[in-house]
Amino acid sequence: MGNSYEKPDFWSQKAFKEGYPARSVYKLQEIDEKFKILKKNSCVLDLGAAPGSWTTFLLRNLGEGGKVVSCDLNPLSKSVKGENLVFLQGDLNDEEIREKIKAEGPFDAVVCDAAPLTTGNRTVDTARSQQLVEMAIWYGCTMLKPGGNFVVKIFQNGDQRAFLDQLRKNFTSAKGFKPEACRQESFETYLIGICRK
Repeated sequence: MGNSYEKPDFWSQKAFKEGYPARSVYKLQEIDEKFKILKKNSCVLDLGAAPGSWTTFLLRNLGEGGKVVSCDLNPLSKSVKGENLVFLQGDLNDEEIREKIKAEGPFDAVVCDAAPLTTGNRTVDTARSQQLVEMAIWYGCTMLKPGGNFVVKIFQNGDQRAFLDQLRKNFTSAKGFKPEACRQESFETYLIGICRK
């Protein structure tokens, strides 16, 4: 049986045609259509942004008055640019990066599609994913404006329930959601926090 990661599927081909660096853009699009997390002319923080599909989607959809602040260890694709884009290259756990991001906020939404470097060992990968989720929730709870929205990717079997409980303390509502654009065999899903208290 072939691995579907090897051949470009419908979503990958669609992303290429529409000028996005990766297929992950359709996950954010679907999340936004369902939960209305993005507002025109708002300020959005994109954590773990490279190669830049989510950043590109944000730049295209927030309007001229919007601002996107993206951060990743790796650079964004060369095609990802915009006058209202601030890109910071570095480690999101680094104090200096945190201060730089904070200076660009506060934010109307924080989104994070970061994935850990996977090992193929599900236990290790899930644990690494959980660390990223904890980091993203810290940003969400620290740098969002009241009423702001939050999205983070998590590997299933991660401590979803505990994370959702944590989000419910800080947001009016919190839900888990798996977009159609996720690969069938993928064990990723998303946690959504709506309206920061």
